[in-house]
Amino acid sequence: MTAILDEVYDRLAEAFGHQEWWPAESPFEVMVGAVLTQNTNWKNVEKAIENLREADLLEPRALYDVPAEELEELIRPAGYYRIKTGRLRNLLELVVKQYSGSLDEMFAIDKATLREQLLSVKGIGPETADSILLYAAEMPSFVVDTYTYRIFSRHGWIDFEADYHAIQDYMQSSLREDVGLYNEYHALLVQLGKDYCRKNNPKCNECPLAEMLPGSGPLEDG
Repeated sequence: MTAILDEVYDRLAEAFGHQEWWPAESPFEVMVGAVLTQNTNWKNVEKAIENLREADLLEPRALYDVPAEELEELIRPAGYYRIKTGRLRNLLELVVKQYSGSLDEMFAIDKATLREQLLSVKGIGPETADSILLYAAEMPSFVVDTYTYRIFSRHGWIDFEADYHAIQDYMQSSLREDVGLYNEYHALLVQLGKDYCRKNNPKCNECPLAEMLPGSGPLEDG
């Protein structure tokens, strides 16, 4: 499958160019953004993060000490703000109590252990955990999202029944273990999913991967 993934990457890189993702000023901002972006779009997350920045709270201990009610108001633009406040506070508790608020200390442990710890935090699922590992800790853990599943299942490279871990194993077993590659590949898939491989009314004829669809020939949108 390596040849297929290489071709996908080359086609997307040619179509979209370098993505420069994740847009954040610090690893801690990535962690906060990974929680806030659950079930919402990035523009809303940016508004919430800007609120935190203006309040000088983009630091683990400072954010941990903020009362829940105040945090709810600050992150309200990200939606589901009460739920996300709880999830943020759960994550912050891990950082502050286990690692004394030090991300350097947190990111110094091995990937498997840290991933297990992140997944033990209530409200942190595999996609959020891997986003933190890849984009904040700079550890090679491929992030799988709805776009990844949609693109690869539609092209027949994974089963429609494949779960998160099966898709991640597929990607990581076929690609060289490289933080920069995982970062860029995921970002390119997100762009493809937003612009072409949409849930409804996909733009198949115009897609950079059109020729890689099963039985590719003249394609119909829809």
